[in-house]
Amino acid sequence: MDFKQLEVFVALANELHFANTARQHHMTASAVTRLVQRLEEEIGVTLLLRNNRRVELTPAGRAFAEFAMETLEQWYRLQGSLQQTQKALRGQLKIYSSVTASYGILAGLLAEFRQRYAGVEIQLHTGDQALAVERVQAGFEEIGIAALPDNLPATIAFKTLTFSPLRFIMPAAAGVVSERVHQLRQRQSSLLNPAELPLIISEQGLARQRLDEWLQKQPISPNIYAQVSGHEAIVSMVALGFGVGLVPELVIRHSPLQDKIRIIEDAPELQAFQIGLCALKSRLELPAVKAFWDVANPDLF
Repeated sequence: MDFKQLEVFVALANELHFANTARQHHMTASAVTRLVQRLEEEIGVTLLLRNNRRVELTPAGRAFAEFAMETLEQWYRLQGSLQQTQKALRGQLKIYSSVTASYGILAGLLAEFRQRYAGVEIQLHTGDQALAVERVQAGFEEIGIAALPDNLPATIAFKTLTFSPLRFIMPAAAGVVSERVHQLRQRQSSLLNPAELPLIISEQGLARQRLDEWLQKQPISPNIYAQVSGHEAIVSMVALGFGVGLVPELVIRHSPLQDKIRIIEDAPELQAFQIGLCALKSRLELPAVKAFWDVANPDLF
């Protein structure tokens, strides 16, 4: 049994999905299966119940997952204390970010960090920003670029770097959606109501929560055209003329399609995103994590 096996098992205990766990650790699903089998043989108990439809932890599996997490946390703390004796900071740092945040937030931070700590290897994973806090909490990443959720888990530390308003957007080109917006503006004297337009919305995340809260207050049922993963995908579908969407202004500023969309200036204003770093509080003791946390300065934005 080694620390790599423990890390993979903890990931599997959180994901309960062999393929997803394998992808996160650059392994094959069969390699993850063999790893679990070796652990079960070594310990002498069944850790997982699995069939074609689902994966489930046994009571022994839940107990072993807790042991693995506690052991890994102790190992991380020991690594941190040992690395503090080195003159030059070394090691790895796993960071999770959306593609947009990697342009708008992470690029500046990494430039500053690399100047100071060239010996630290950065492992950058990109994906839907709605998953950032979850991935950090599960231990897949050490640092995440995220929007501050309404209910931040107690185990997570958050450092605010900037704010980004949420904007309703529409296609810039003439078409069915643009014509519908024009018609609504002619008969509405106040704010335009996007609920009357074909909406392209996030499958999950804070923007979806903000939108759902607003839609619940509307006198009509919303016209949902599509639900997609990631704000960048919303911008793409809006640019193609399929509907209107809700995305952070930060996404618009860094989108290659910004000339093909237009902000609906007379739409309602929803609560802005508070964007920053998130990390497990227990991992802030690790030298590489602490160094990156300290480099992150709101004045850079």
